[in-house]
Amino acid sequence: MTDAIAHHPTDETLAAFASGTLDEARGLVVSMHLSLCAACSRKVEGYEAIGGELLEQATPLSMEPGALRNVLRLIEEDFAAPETGPKQPLDRYQLGPWRWVGPGVRQRSVSVPEVSNIKVFMLKAAPGTRLPYHRHAGYEWTCVLEGAFEHQFGRYGPGDFDEADETMEHKPTVCDGDPCICIVALQGNIVLQSRLGRIIQPLLRL
Repeated sequence: MTDAIAHHPTDETLAAFASGTLDEARGLVVSMHLSLCAACSRKVEGYEAIGGELLEQATPLSMEPGALRNVLRLIEEDFAAPETGPKQPLDRYQLGPWRWVGPGVRQRSVSVPEVSNIKVFMLKAAPGTRLPYHRHAGYEWTCVLEGAFEHQFGRYGPGDFDEADETMEHKPTVCDGDPCICIVALQGNIVLQSRLGRIIQPLLRL
């Protein structure tokens, strides 16, 4: 984990993650941030503790026949599973090959089931790359894994979280140094704003 993270998910987003109400795509991107950010991990633990206290105060419901037996079986299976070291959020997903999407930019898919026109992918851009000026048809949640980029809202380095929606327009530029690698959950497509951008939009598949 790093102490240099400057951009974090909102408290509302962290609370939604803790309560399990985020879709899998956004949950994965938040998980990647949490794997790098001790401060937000502590916040999520706090929200989960509050949820546990509320659950304890709730009126108990009768269990279905066999429910206890099923829970005990799952616990036994969990303990029987071999330990293979710490798991990273991406470990349970299949990653596609890197493919070219534009000068200096490559993309690889992440096998999160696509629901309601939401997709998850990794983006790798070379230092100095200027991404096209664009807005979004829905939300775009990004966690930086390596390198850095910047736009009008600041500089985003490893662990930083960028939470954009359809009201945001930006033109990210990759900072000098290392290539920038991010994981992105995108609802709908990006909408390129320039005349040339609108011409090449169908080729990008973003």
